[in-house]
Amino acid sequence: MPEKMLFASVIQSQGVPFIGHLQGESGYVDGEWVTGQEVPKEMTGVILPLSNDDLKYAENGTYTVKEKKLLTVDQIPEGTKVEYKDQKYTLQAFKDYSEYTDVNIYLLRWREK
Repeated sequence: MPEKMLFASVIQSQGVPFIGHLQGESGYVDGEWVTGQEVPKEMTGVILPLSNDDLKYAENGTYTVKEKKLLTVDQIPEGTKVEYKDQKYTLQAFKDYSEYTDVNIYLLRWREK
């Protein structure tokens, strides 16, 4: 098995800040189920436009030029809402390259404000 390619230091030094709205803890309070509230958390990552190949081979339907690719060392659950440069996105897909690198690659679907 090849060695992992380590890019965490590049992501941390060259990445940009974005806000992930992570789901808080859910649980029972006085016998009632309470869904956790969204908690904004500032994170760092590299946010790129989709390449022509990404646009061409869309698995989850049709992508637009407004969708982005996010590379980060953080583990982020699918469905998380993300804000970057006053634009809102929903994290939709995850590509698992954990055998090869320490970076997680996600698809950010653009959404109306």
